[in-house]
Amino acid sequence: MIGMAYAVFIACWLLLVYVFVGYPAWIWLQARFAPKPVNKQTITPTVSVIIAVRDGARCIQTKLSNLGTLNYPRDLIEIIVVCDGCSDATASLARHFGDPRVRVLDYKDRRGKAACLNDAIAVAKGEVLLLTDVRQKLAPVALRELVANLADPTIGAVGGELLLADAETGFAHSVDAYWRYEKMIRYAESQSGSTIGVSGAIYVMRRELYKPLPEGTVLDDVLVPMRVIAAGKRVIFEPRALAWDRVTQLPAEERVRKIRTLAGNCQLVQIAPWLLEPWRNPAWFRFVSHKLLRLVAPWLLLLLAMTSTYLTTYHLACTVTFVLLLLGGALVLAGRMLPVFAHWLPVKLAVAFFYLNLFAAQALVTFARNRGLNLW
Repeated sequence: MIGMAYAVFIACWLLLVYVFVGYPAWIWLQARFAPKPVNKQTITPTVSVIIAVRDGARCIQTKLSNLGTLNYPRDLIEIIVVCDGCSDATASLARHFGDPRVRVLDYKDRRGKAACLNDAIAVAKGEVLLLTDVRQKLAPVALRELVANLADPTIGAVGGELLLADAETGFAHSVDAYWRYEKMIRYAESQSGSTIGVSGAIYVMRRELYKPLPEGTVLDDVLVPMRVIAAGKRVIFEPRALAWDRVTQLPAEERVRKIRTLAGNCQLVQIAPWLLEPWRNPAWFRFVSHKLLRLVAPWLLLLLAMTSTYLTTYHLACTVTFVLLLLGGALVLAGRMLPVFAHWLPVKLAVAFFYLNLFAAQALVTFARNRGLNLW
């Protein structure tokens, strides 16, 4: 019994180290010693900006004004706003915004983001698609920087960098710390080949590579890039193409978004099982390492806690692990209950790690209870 428990303890440790340290380190080494350059050049193809929105009256005019500041020929841009059963004035505000480039598709029934994207892209005229959300502000040079990468024929899609504003206090510090870690991984994946996900707030792709999404797809910003990779093109990250978003200030707010995203990874395997087939998905190893194993991590932590508690008097490694887990819990409590410690890096990392795994566990349970749930 003790031997079996110790084997589980070691296996959990190895897998956790691989998920959060080993895989990022391996990708970073690939990017450092075997980078794949991009032949980036100034080009100006026609662009269709696609915005799928639900009840976005508070943001739509600001968003359209922001798109008007893009440093790109105006006559080469069309803007399609597709309303998914909006119960507010989003459609009316977009129609009367005063920019002739804006087209509005107004659907009275809620059908989900995937259906909205499919309909908008079916009528889009641009050679390149810019997919963005209604809430985020884009930098004036963002579109030009993204499109320049498409001068390289090996590139099929390009994601921009999402920056979190107002990450000044409390829980927001931890969200920002996690997002910096995530962007490091994406950038290394991009430098060494392809990143397996982009930010839904800002990415471009070649129009001919888009295929209609299955109904109810949650993570278009993962499935679309994976399809581009399967088509033989690279998906890269462009750090000069910036977008800004408001950072989550409360765990309850982040919980809804994160559970939707993490449950969406489970849904991807359900609706696109080819993602797990190496002969069909060139990036299957990265997909499993970066996305799926994170869903297993909270259960590995639970097993690690149980086995280290049971074996604490038998093995020094188990005793040390038990103490580290207690210390991590103390840091989380300090970060949540004593704001003065929130700026301390160990506290920020501990809080981010705790909530990331808590939400991952809840996402797996949510998906198991609601298969096929539309989490838009």
